[in-house]
Amino acid sequence: MTYRLDKLYRLGAWGAAACMLAICAIVTLQVLLRCLDALLALVGSARLGLEIPGVSEIAAYLLVGATFLSMAYTFTHHAHIRVTLVISRLPPRARVWVESLCLLVALALSLLLTWELIGLVRESLAYNDVSSGLLAIPLWIPQSVLVVGIALMCVALLETLLGTLHSALTAPASYVAPEPQDGDA
Repeated sequence: MTYRLDKLYRLGAWGAAACMLAICAIVTLQVLLRCLDALLALVGSARLGLEIPGVSEIAAYLLVGATFLSMAYTFTHHAHIRVTLVISRLPPRARVWVESLCLLVALALSLLLTWELIGLVRESLAYNDVSSGLLAIPLWIPQSVLVVGIALMCVALLETLLGTLHSALTAPASYVAPEPQDGDA
């Protein structure tokens, strides 16, 4: 299946990659600073005591951001785990409708999650919620990344559902589940 909004899903994947690179950078910097302190202590000098406060908290938020921002891309490139044990044994005419039903359920649940996350962001903004770690990070910032990621997933599910329904209505007897295209992960 060709996705018309693939550039949008790739943008989410690039955001996820940026989150992963940021995690790598801050953890590496923290390790290097600790190694410098250990080296200074080894030669008898005073430790500098340099460290990045809240590294684990920042890394956790970035990891969640990477996870949610990459969902639509991994879905459209068939990298999500799918259990097709039952669906693959169905005749093409039934398979396309079962596939459509599964996509509809996934879309409904994703839309519900999106709606609730938007409510969570509104609540965090209204109460000026901040994280309880070393850094007082406004919670609406990481929560907004969740909203963007799950909204992208909703768009990908809707596009896939529409494509599957199109197949169901035009040629249900010859329906074949979409396979990864050349170059897909």
